[in-house]
Amino acid sequence: MKKILRLLALFLAFALIAASCGGSDDSAETSTDETTDGATDETTADTTADTTADEGDEAMADGDAVTINWIQGSPVRDTAYELAQMYMDATPGVTVEIIEGPTSATDLLGTYLQTFEAQSSEVDVLNIDVIWPGDLAEHLLDMNEYGAADVTGAHFPAIVENNTRDGRLVGIPFFTDAGLLYYRTDLLEKYNYDAPPATWDELEEMAQTIQDGEQAENPDFTGFVWQGNAYEGLTCDALEWIKSHDGGEIVDPDGTISVNNPNAVAALERAAGWVGTISPTGVTGFQEEDSRAVWNAGNTAFMRNWPYAYSLSQDEENSTIVGLVGVAPLPAGPDGAPAATLGGWQIAVSQYSEHPDEAAAFALWLTSEESQKINAIQESLLPTIESLYTDADVLEANPFFGDLYDVFTNAVARPSTVTAPNYNQTSVAFFNAVHSVLTGENDAPTALEELELDIEDITGLSPGS
Repeated sequence: MKKILRLLALFLAFALIAASCGGSDDSAETSTDETTDGATDETTADTTADTTADEGDEAMADGDAVTINWIQGSPVRDTAYELAQMYMDATPGVTVEIIEGPTSATDLLGTYLQTFEAQSSEVDVLNIDVIWPGDLAEHLLDMNEYGAADVTGAHFPAIVENNTRDGRLVGIPFFTDAGLLYYRTDLLEKYNYDAPPATWDELEEMAQTIQDGEQAENPDFTGFVWQGNAYEGLTCDALEWIKSHDGGEIVDPDGTISVNNPNAVAALERAAGWVGTISPTGVTGFQEEDSRAVWNAGNTAFMRNWPYAYSLSQDEENSTIVGLVGVAPLPAGPDGAPAATLGGWQIAVSQYSEHPDEAAAFALWLTSEESQKINAIQESLLPTIESLYTDADVLEANPFFGDLYDVFTNAVARPSTVTAPNYNQTSVAFFNAVHSVLTGENDAPTALEELELDIEDITGLSPGS
């Protein structure tokens, strides 16, 4: 009864938090990238299996069942429940309860911050975005103290470094992400295009041609969908536009605020020109799942999204375009190269957990090669363990993993490290400025000039010349 009351109280708290954040209509951002050395499947599996067995034996010896609450954004994938059940089957005495947080990454971060402010012990294990370690580090356990140091050699070093703050590993890499261009292979063939667009100019021409042709029979058809709502996903999309136009990285790694420049202006003016032409007017309210709904319904030629969308595009029960999906790098601007924003998620353990040993053992198993392979095959989630990119089963399920490996390992990071602990404020200022340009509320030169001043105030950093 006590457990039920605690869980009811927890769900009520999250409902109130979500309401205070304004709710959400986003998807799993599905947001990461990476290179490694040799200790992979057997090392990871053996270590985590031993840890799991030890924790289960201790719990049974004590005679008390331990419940681990694992929170993540919604919608929670079926595979998450499958992994939780696999772990419980292998670990007597441990129950894993999944808590579904807000859909939007921005709202989910707000939920975490309020939970930590209350020092709540009702959350044990968390999915954290690749951009959050700097903002959340003080509230998270050092996973190296629970055995992670023995297995992180199998993961991409860049992500391990990203998750390390002051020598503390505050998150174990779970899956990585990078923005991709999805295209309809049948429509490119129908309209005599030999390859997907390599530049934004080519995408605009191809999207317009295909849209004009398809609208004769399908008035709902559009050329290109992406994420234009004012939230973290727009930061990812807009960073890709700007970087691919050689317009910098918002705040460059050396701490220079670089966003106010002519190339960045040109990139935003280009994107604003898509709204109501090759993209629906409503795209300024789209998040990942909104874009995917249009894509899976067969109502667009091109889509920008994360790798998770591939497996869902091949789902015969929910997609009309099975077997008609191509994946390519995002296009380049006239003065730059293709750019994909680094995304991805980590598994972290709250320092306020009442069961840190059991929670850490579960976190280690979730990030193991066994678990990552299941996620890769069933959900198209990019592993952070390099050996899985040559795994035959993984490549059969996701042929593009091998072809686009360089995209995944060279994605551009959002300026979360250089602006920490003020990244969230920086991103909010950025995506609101970009959104104002997309909706016509502001012109790009003015928006970026004002944004430069805002970021200077938020971070104390200085703009470039």
